[in-house]
Amino acid sequence: MGTEGTEARNSSASLRKALALLAVVAEHPVSADGLALVELTKVSGLNKSTVLRLAAPLLEENLLERDAESGRFRLGHGCLRLGQSYLDRLDLRSVANAELRVLMRATESTCHLVVLSGHDVVYLDKVEDEATVRMASRVGATMPAYCTAVGKAMLAFSPEEVVAPILADELVPLTERTITDPEQLRAEFAAIRRRGYAIDDRENEPEVRCVAAPIFGHDDHVVAALSVSSLSSRMTAKRVREVGPMAAETSLRISAKLGSRRATAKLAKLA
Repeated sequence: MGTEGTEARNSSASLRKALALLAVVAEHPVSADGLALVELTKVSGLNKSTVLRLAAPLLEENLLERDAESGRFRLGHGCLRLGQSYLDRLDLRSVANAELRVLMRATESTCHLVVLSGHDVVYLDKVEDEATVRMASRVGATMPAYCTAVGKAMLAFSPEEVVAPILADELVPLTERTITDPEQLRAEFAAIRRRGYAIDDRENEPEVRCVAAPIFGHDDHVVAALSVSSLSSRMTAKRVREVGPMAAETSLRISAKLGSRRATAKLAKLA
């Protein structure tokens, strides 16, 4: 397997042990003061030196904290930050769901709620029009951001430090229509900002067209995107021009409910 394979395997094993150690602290609150080192070794089955080695990066990231006087371990405030992030996404899904259902009925097409995670998009919700052709997408699935309408909608409004690494990566064509030229994608992002919605013209799947619009949070930063997807035979170029503004207005309503001032101002102009 070689040195790189061995290192990767060792790193993976260490990560699993570190996460197991974190779970021990979370699941065995001996007292409000946390677990002593001897208690932690007993419950985890690891020796003291291994526990201290695995705990070091968890302490650095504030996932664990250790009392300076007693030496006891307890969960750190970094866990609260992660938990709050998870709850925020749950809130996003609950806020967006009703609007997605209205959009699904209006367009007679499947609608999705998606967030950006690294170089990929993750599907958080799917509202399907079961009277028409069903889409193969599923909640929890990931796809490359650069070749999806939702990904392009979010990247168009993301800071350069988010966009640059994605465009610098290998942009593999998934269909013959996938855009793999970074400069062409940047031009696409500019067009998305002008019209308010993105288009996946059979770039991710050969027979599927999608229209997507960005969703903004209370700080007016892009936090997600919604999409309307259908077979290209139904989602014609003319239909894209009709659905695009509908998706954009729906995204503004969701954004306004999340506290976005820019969305509220735009909706006021549309009223």
